[in-house]
Amino acid sequence: MVDNSQLARSKSIHRQTGPTFYFATRVLPERVRRPTYVLYAFFRIADEVVDNEDSDLTPGEQRARLADIRDQALGRQPPEDPVLAAFSELREEVGIEDEEVEVFVDAMLTDIEKTRYETYEELEAYMRGSASAVGEMMTTVMNPDQHEEARPYARALGEAFQLTNFLRDVREDIVDRGRIYLPQETLRKYDVTDAQLERFEVDEAFREVMRAELRRAEGRYREGVAGIKFLPRDCQFAVLLAAVLYAEHHRLIRGRDYDVLSTTPQLSTARKTWVAAKTRAYWAFSKDPETVFAKVSAIPMTGDRHAEPGAGEPQPVR
Repeated sequence: MVDNSQLARSKSIHRQTGPTFYFATRVLPERVRRPTYVLYAFFRIADEVVDNEDSDLTPGEQRARLADIRDQALGRQPPEDPVLAAFSELREEVGIEDEEVEVFVDAMLTDIEKTRYETYEELEAYMRGSASAVGEMMTTVMNPDQHEEARPYARALGEAFQLTNFLRDVREDIVDRGRIYLPQETLRKYDVTDAQLERFEVDEAFREVMRAELRRAEGRYREGVAGIKFLPRDCQFAVLLAAVLYAEHHRLIRGRDYDVLSTTPQLSTARKTWVAAKTRAYWAFSKDPETVFAKVSAIPMTGDRHAEPGAGEPQPVR
């Protein structure tokens, strides 16, 4: 069993490094909330090996560190970190598949040297580990009766969240990591170059890139939200809220006229609280994830997908 010290460290990492997901995690039932802290802390420990700009590890040392993390997580060697010990115990307890851990760590290894993605298909292959595996592991922890039915939707929602992060963090990824996750084929289609992005130059061509990639991400949201109904009833609202909160970045990006290069858009606590209250109010009335998502999220579900949902509704405090 995961002990209190392991849980406290995991929860602290989650709260400090994943505020949007942490906000939604708090409304999960305790049986899922506690393991979720452990999962997220494991993800962050691996991610920090390649994403910590203050690290002085060489690429070879990063690969060696990730290999150690993989072996400790999979129980191949004794864990040195309380989070890795907790994750290894959790993996055995709930039956997380070794393959999901393997592909997740493989994605982190990809980040050591790969900084550009030629096509969306190439990016999608990367997200199989960095995003879909996260959805798979979360679904295993929730333990739905219809596990197989839920899995493809969990992958889609994991990818949707990841795509939103990529679009929100274009500047941060360039400045801190030298990476561009926008597919090169999309940039070429609208005559946007890496050099333009590195100059943080926003023009109409860049806005078209953002519009195109937002639409792509929104398609994954629509796919993923359609499967929330397969999750346990006591987990559905939390997953729905996470989807609504991540998607709220799209409204924020559009409100900034697609400028994610001058600064990284961030949701304020007040805005998250307002969105959560609105989502809960609709949930109390409907209890249907797709219906509520259509009412409150920044993602158009049908009709004109260029339109901003909720245009006539009062907007939250920034």
